[in-house]
Amino acid sequence: MSISIPLLIALLLIAGWLCQWLAWRSHQPAIVYLLLTGILLGPVTGWLDPDRLFGELLFHLVSLGVAIILFEGSLTLRLADAKGVSRIIRNLVTLGVLITMAVMTLAAHYIAGLGWQIALLFGAMMAVTGPTVIVPMLRAIQPTARIASILRWEGILVDPVGALLAVLVYEAIVSGQSAHSLEVFFHIMAAGAGLGVLGAVIVGELLKRGWVPDYLQNFFILSMVLLSFSAANVIAHESGLLAVTVFGVLLANQKHLVLDSVIDFKEHLSVLIISMLFILLAARMDLNMMLALWPVCVGILLVAQFVARPLSVILCGIGTSINFREGLLLAWVAPRGIVAAAVSALFAMRLHQSGIEEAQTLVPLSFAVILGTVLIQGASARFIARGLGLSAADREGVFIVGVDNVSLAIAEALRKQDIPVLLADERWDAVNEARMAGFQTWYGNALSERAEYQLDLVGMKHLLVVSRNPQQSALVGTHYRPEFGAGNIYTVTQESHVEQKRMTRALRARPVASPALTWSKFASLLSQGWIIKATRLSDTFGMERYQAKWPRDIVPLFALTPQGRLKVFADETAVGPQPEWTVIALLNPEAEIDVESRADGEDIKESAPAPG
Repeated sequence: MSISIPLLIALLLIAGWLCQWLAWRSHQPAIVYLLLTGILLGPVTGWLDPDRLFGELLFHLVSLGVAIILFEGSLTLRLADAKGVSRIIRNLVTLGVLITMAVMTLAAHYIAGLGWQIALLFGAMMAVTGPTVIVPMLRAIQPTARIASILRWEGILVDPVGALLAVLVYEAIVSGQSAHSLEVFFHIMAAGAGLGVLGAVIVGELLKRGWVPDYLQNFFILSMVLLSFSAANVIAHESGLLAVTVFGVLLANQKHLVLDSVIDFKEHLSVLIISMLFILLAARMDLNMMLALWPVCVGILLVAQFVARPLSVILCGIGTSINFREGLLLAWVAPRGIVAAAVSALFAMRLHQSGIEEAQTLVPLSFAVILGTVLIQGASARFIARGLGLSAADREGVFIVGVDNVSLAIAEALRKQDIPVLLADERWDAVNEARMAGFQTWYGNALSERAEYQLDLVGMKHLLVVSRNPQQSALVGTHYRPEFGAGNIYTVTQESHVEQKRMTRALRARPVASPALTWSKFASLLSQGWIIKATRLSDTFGMERYQAKWPRDIVPLFALTPQGRLKVFADETAVGPQPEWTVIALLNPEAEIDVESRADGEDIKESAPAPG
């Protein structure tokens, strides 16, 4: 039975969604599931034939899709953010890229037998990682903050750098097909860079002047990106990819330009494009070619894993503070991702149309390295990190969004029990107060894209939103639900209406202690002299006797097990503290009743009062 084209497209969308959902559930890069699904539907079963489905339109769809992906990646390269990175990160995104490119070029030439031009293009495409593969892998590995920061920043900065490098190599190859190759190359460069600059200037100025209404900004920028891409290709063949890359970099670095809504829109659009695009690209692979090239693919993968990355880390680490154990873990983790897959498929299609037959080899080699590095590193890096003592997987950190007297009191009580705490707020005075108190802080909007890539949540297992605004609490909780899980998201907020309570519960942001402990109530009790105190239970001093000391004026907040696991007293949650557990509660010290608390001959361990 033949399937209609509309139904097939709808099924592809469902397949893409399922791949993204599996990636979310497994904390693995989505590209793995997308490529495997495409290979299964295409060369393995023969159910999907993209060339027959779309005909000549497929090439243009792929081109536009890759243009949007490159534009998205280039929007993340903010030069102001790059100034504060450490020396090892600067080395990895400059010298490291060149070292990896050189090694992979040699491997492609001597192992795969590719000509020097195509081998150089392959080396450029395989020289980079990216945030779309690094961030999910870091969630699974959970390395120390230092390693996570290095890998995250490398992925952010090297993604657009690598894309630009691959585009430049490709342009050189295309121009080299002409009798006047040098002249053609500069023509391509001028057209691509010129259209990219022109597009960024026009868009930036119109947005700054407010001439484009908010609801049309996304539509306008997407149209301008595609116009720059297409116009550049008309002026100089194959210059469009350079145009959109330059467009994105310049737009991202314009001062006083707010792109939050644009970034949110392009993220959703990119997820849709990537989901469809990579299934279609993987479905076009030749099964016979894949089987014939598998020894070569394995050889290339081994070089990428055991030669290119370790050599890059060794040379880039000279003169830095990276120690031997950290170097080993950095040398192991370098998965390839979205940019490599997208540009390799597009370049292979275009170069094959230009008569370069060996360009078809780029796709199976690239996909092999992508799948191999992600699967090998994703399955082993967590165990390697633990073996090297560089894993934060056992930490029970608390990420607190919102800085005020309530959150600082909670943070101080947790810190006294050696619980890692990270405080975030978009108010500089609040963040500065927390920083002066010695807490780890992050300044910015926790819902922004910058937070997604730059906020270090390694070791943070619980989210606590402290805010007088219940809508903000619900929004932050929903945003971070994939990261923490619904059962680890809590809130101290101002709930004075039934509707607000229903909204918060529906979004699974559970109140600490009970809904009755609102932010105002919490702050009022602190101002009246209540404190947050930690007390250790024992066989003779259990929870009942502990509560008997404060029969009315006590609100249990947290419990800490002997193994260091943090439990939260929340609505509809039974913690059930046991002997040797430590209970952290908000209480009135003046209401304490004298009960026999030293029957076992041991003092009760208590923390000092938290700041109020």
